[in-house]
Amino acid sequence: MRLDSPPQRRLTAVLHGRNGAGWTGGGQIMNPDSTAAAKSVLIVPYVWIGDFVRCHSVVKLLRAQTPSRPVDIVSSTLCAPLADYMPGIRQAIVVDLPRRRIGIVQQRQLAAQLREGHYGQALVMSRKWKAALAPWLAGIPVRTGFAGEARFGLINDMRFGERKLARMIDQMGALARPKGATLPAEWPLPELKVPADEVAAWRARRGLTNETRPIVTLSPGAVGAGKAWPAGHYGQLTHSLTQNGASVWVLGGPNEAALATQIAQAGGARVRDLTGNDLRDAILALAAADVAVTNDSGLMHVSAAIGTPTVAIFGPTSPWHWKPLNPIAAILEPPGDEAARQRARNDGNDAVAHHRTADVAVETVLASVREVLKDAKKH
Repeated sequence: MRLDSPPQRRLTAVLHGRNGAGWTGGGQIMNPDSTAAAKSVLIVPYVWIGDFVRCHSVVKLLRAQTPSRPVDIVSSTLCAPLADYMPGIRQAIVVDLPRRRIGIVQQRQLAAQLREGHYGQALVMSRKWKAALAPWLAGIPVRTGFAGEARFGLINDMRFGERKLARMIDQMGALARPKGATLPAEWPLPELKVPADEVAAWRARRGLTNETRPIVTLSPGAVGAGKAWPAGHYGQLTHSLTQNGASVWVLGGPNEAALATQIAQAGGARVRDLTGNDLRDAILALAAADVAVTNDSGLMHVSAAIGTPTVAIFGPTSPWHWKPLNPIAAILEPPGDEAARQRARNDGNDAVAHHRTADVAVETVLASVREVLKDAKKH
């Protein structure tokens, strides 16, 4: 992962902060005994991109409840660029903990960094035992989380009833409310504010400044079986879009590089492969785009939080549970089987597990994109 982009509000082994962010270059917090630092709150989120974006609703809720209370967030290297564009986050603490093992050395290192924050509370989103370990080792007084994996002691503000909350945003948001409090009918919407001058500078670096045609981004990657619209469908869509005067940018990580090559072969010279190691490239590309076409994936949540019109393709997952909170241009599902979609409200993904993204027609996606571009011309 490249971290050679603009200055960021991050705490790693060495801190990098924007002026006035309250951090020195040597890894210490200014005025560590101040009231603000003592009352600050730490969010320990899930590690996936979409879930990290959802956490911004929790940030906004916390800031609305107590505007003077600083909010920090733990982040993987992958997700760290997102925090730079989230209003209300004071600092991202970047750490890559190992998967499928505790990683006690890394946990102790993270705990040492957290002690310097003098946090009053940690909101631990995941039910995993090891997610609560570093906040406990750091001695954060209030450690809030749902019961799970015998975490009694590690979590001392224990919440119950997680499984009664159907959506992940309801589960995460409940941890930011007092115990037993009624949940709001609507949660604050996640928001990514990407400065226009940063987008312009990125386009200049990538040789995209003179691009005058409508820009359609494609995000063909997805985590989970059956969630990805077929590469051949993306290729047909790209061919139609470029033939009609659009430019297509393909986004994703290294795992999507082969897909990008296949899509570019179908679309020709107007297709740019922007896949790579740095999520910031995708964020800036989505901020520059006229419309984003995406699977049910993390980049779907990124584009929606930016405010880019988003056409999302769903198959074996329930849109009600997993769509962005933000309004999006279209949610496209396989035709028919309305009964299964209704059952999904109660049964979740199980009700639509047999749905195939391949059954969403290329013509259906193309029509949605054209509709978005037509509306854009009117305004």
